[in-house]
Amino acid sequence: MLGRVIVGADDVYPAAQAACDYLEAKGYEVVKIGSLVTGKVEPWVDVAVEVARKVVDGEGDFGVVVCYTGTGVSMAANKVKGARAALCNDAKTAEGARKWNDANILAMSGRLVTPEVAREILDAWLSTKEVDPTEAENIAKLKALDK
Repeated sequence: MLGRVIVGADDVYPAAQAACDYLEAKGYEVVKIGSLVTGKVEPWVDVAVEVARKVVDGEGDFGVVVCYTGTGVSMAANKVKGARAALCNDAKTAEGARKWNDANILAMSGRLVTPEVAREILDAWLSTKEVDPTEAENIAKLKALDK
């Protein structure tokens, strides 16, 4: 197992299910939250906060959250101290979120992101291991806001 990922969605989106399937195929343990468990619409705030809390508490290496636009879950997740959720609907944005912002939660739109694009986004997210050292000061300032 490569690690544990917490994945939550407020509705049954193909992108969310594709993310789970793809991560599992790559060797990650996936912990599902929200509609991925219940099969019905769940409150996006509750889903995002649960994913963020689990990531911040160390129950997952990172998180993935999906709602209709991706905006609501990213906003809600970012209310949890230590969460750094980034809305990424394309691979380049996901790469930048990891590289320049040290994001620990990937947010995606269930409306815009197809299963194929979800896999591309995850590939970029997973392949970006190192934070750009020129952003260390900015990332430290961001993390200090949680104190």
